[in-house]
Amino acid sequence: MANLRIIKKDIDFLVTEVISDCWGFIYANEGNKSEEAVEIISEAVDLRNKLYESVNHPDKSNLKKHYKAVNIALLKGVDNLFMKISSLASGK
Repeated sequence: MANLRIIKKDIDFLVTEVISDCWGFIYANEGNKSEEAVEIISEAVDLRNKLYESVNHPDKSNLKKHYKAVNIALLKGVDNLFMKISSLASGK
């Protein structure tokens, strides 16, 4: 089982990267689609809070499976958010 501190650091790092990219997009494209970027930031914060809740209150029956599921949810959620940022930047 991975250390909880490492899992939480991974969550914080990846979510912070999403938020940083959103702020970079807002700065580079002043006024253009900034509301959509702010919505992505809000989704990133919601993802972080949901994952922290899951990490802090795990399913006690099978911890290894639970934390693996948290890791997969983190990667899929962050990937989805990065795809949204990419679609904003490309104008689709």
